[in-house]
Amino acid sequence: MEEKSYKEYLEQITTFIFDVDGVLTNGMVLVTADGDLLRSMNVKDGYAIKTALNQGFNFCIITGGTNQGVKKRLSELGITDIYLNAHNKIDQLNDYLKKNNIKAENVLYMGDDMPDIPVMQVVGLPCCPQDAVPEVKSVSKYISHKKGGKGAARDVIEQVLKVQGKWAGNFSAKND
Repeated sequence: MEEKSYKEYLEQITTFIFDVDGVLTNGMVLVTADGDLLRSMNVKDGYAIKTALNQGFNFCIITGGTNQGVKKRLSELGITDIYLNAHNKIDQLNDYLKKNNIKAENVLYMGDDMPDIPVMQVVGLPCCPQDAVPEVKSVSKYISHKKGGKGAARDVIEQVLKVQGKWAGNFSAKND
């Protein structure tokens, strides 16, 4: 039996779920003298997230991290379902799906490292950045040509929205 192209799954996606470190960030952490951990996020990923939310898609974050600055940034983008300190991510996935009456087959999940694999094995479209670990790449139906924190999230969001007719062309330019 021939494996389906990942593009055949794009039409059924209603929900995006992302890891943070290595997906929405480049996986690097700057440590300040006070011990604070600093990360950078791509504003183009942020634009795509806001666009998906505005188009009615569900959005969830499941991360092992606990950084309140990351939570604040994601909340400002409009994401309300943020699971921090998640070390057995399948539990948070199941909670989120049940609470929102979402089928796993309608979920695109993007992860980059070993803790993401159990979730990736049950969702409809498991994806990863170009620089994910080999074990994650092996369970991904789509490997972005972009690295984590460098537009990988934008890549998958934009593809889903374009296939569903919810990307460009839906916005009118206003002369302010």
